[in-house]
Amino acid sequence: MQKFPMTAEGLAKLEEELKQLKSVERPAIIVAIAEARAHGDLSENAEYHAARERQSFIEGRLAELESIIPSVEVIDVSKMSGTQVRFGARVTIIDEESEKETTYRIVGQYEADMKTGSISLSSPLAKALMGKTVGDSVEVPAPGGARAVEITGVAFN
Repeated sequence: MQKFPMTAEGLAKLEEELKQLKSVERPAIIVAIAEARAHGDLSENAEYHAARERQSFIEGRLAELESIIPSVEVIDVSKMSGTQVRFGARVTIIDEESEKETTYRIVGQYEADMKTGSISLSSPLAKALMGKTVGDSVEVPAPGGARAVEITGVAFN
């Protein structure tokens, strides 16, 4: 079985989502389907079809979470330190062209979320940064051509 690296926080979020889907979402959609059925003709019942679509999504996500969670290998980031970029690190970089500073956290593929600044270990940026240290300049492949960034900080908090 393939193991997926993940932080403890990432695993907790997945477990919470699984619990929410099982205890709240699934029962709610069953009630919604029953109510929609009570409205009569199912072939022209938009509420019924929407509820069935939602049920399909919920069941699919449940199956996905139930296959991911047992395959997770939790990496304890709190015991890590140093200036080398590794899994779990918060890496601050400066784009050498635009001089824009950005901080990313390198996490597992199932907890990556650009809105929170978390990037997947398998992303091109994370791959380019892995193993490098503060002060290194790194070429990162990008759709518009390679970008040069400088690592200005690495933290494990």
